Amino acid sequence: MEFQQLLQSDIQSFITRNLGSDSATLALKKNPFPDVNYASIINQITSKKKAKDKLPTWFFTANIVYPEKISIEQTSSETTAKYKASLVHGEKLIDCSGGFGIDAYYFSKQFKSVFHCELNPELSAIVKHNFSTLNCTNITCYLGDSAEIINQLNQKYDCIYIDPSRRNEAKGKVFLLSDCIPNVIELQNYYFQYTDTLLIKTAPMLDLHAGLLELKNVAEIHIVAVDNEVKEILWKIEKNSTKTPTVTAVNIEKSKTTTTIIDLDQTYNASYCQPKKYLYEPNASIMKSGGFEAISNLFKLEKLHQHSHLYTSNELINFPGRSFIVDNIVPYQKNKIKQYIEKKKLNISTRNFPLKPDEIKKKHKISDGGNVFAFFTTALENEKIVLLCTKI
Repeated sequence: MEFQQLLQSDIQSFITRNLGSDSATLALKKNPFPDVNYASIINQITSKKKAKDKLPTWFFTANIVYPEKISIEQTSSETTAKYKASLVHGEKLIDCSGGFGIDAYYFSKQFKSVFHCELNPELSAIVKHNFSTLNCTNITCYLGDSAEIINQLNQKYDCIYIDPSRRNEAKGKVFLLSDCIPNVIELQNYYFQYTDTLLIKTAPMLDLHAGLLELKNVAEIHIVAVDNEVKEILWKIEKNSTKTPTVTAVNIEKSKTTTTIIDLDQTYNASYCQPKKYLYEPNASIMKSGGFEAISNLFKLEKLHQHSHLYTSNELINFPGRSFIVDNIVPYQKNKIKQYIEKKKLNISTRNFPLKPDEIKKKHKISDGGNVFAFFTTALENEKIVLLCTKI
């Protein structure tokens, strides 16, 4: 196959030497390897550059072959793959939407045998080569439709993993699992003939309530953020589960991982008050969870307003998000804004406020930056306020 030509030592050296080069500029130069498709070589450089931070194990391993850059962009990062692999273990797992194989690689550390299914012949061959290069011997690659492969193999699995892909991007922001391949809604009962546990990965845009309406027997939902950006939602489904699922909001950073567990079966009642000494802004995974009342209960904090999703206290706590000292509370009134806000250098955030940050900056001639964080929000009595804060 063509990708095997890319493994020639002089081509691999050329790829490594040009990782710092601009791919578009490089593409305009003469092909130093006339017998090999130059576009394929350029693609290796482009894709490998994208893999450096996202897939360091692959990047720093010699003789790895990369697919088109879109596959690198769409694949799980090593960080998220490690997390999802920690949720399941056992003898056998089948990955129904194998892709570049990052998830399968980390599942292979939790299972004795992993089966990687992929519809694209070239990608399947590349992944098989890479697993061999990585000395990963307990993964078997299958080419074809995963549902048919499951039927042909006809065996039980401790877990079936699916990362459904969108069928129709033209639907814009509307995201339904029934619009994806494989259609896990239609196939869920079929999968349960071969396993008692499903693990489904979905994109962050999927609404949790919509997912719960579409899927049956959901036992756990994991919202996975990396550096405060939600990357994926994981749905762990147990064949006989009848319980209300728990929601785990995870934020993974280099120095620490923060985990907040919200029990959807429990009733949480928030308490409210005016801003106190400290202000707290939940991380992105908690915001996605919608567990705003729970946060008030779990961390013994008070909310500023039902819809503002900012929390406050007089004593500093260890909070899963950003923490601030409230230096000043400014009513959103013309004379006060002119005195404290207008033409200042501020870091603007809004929560439950009629104007967006860019509109606020333009209206009040505010420039970005500095050490002051300004939260434009709505307080307990529906009054508009600005909290001028110092980040802790």
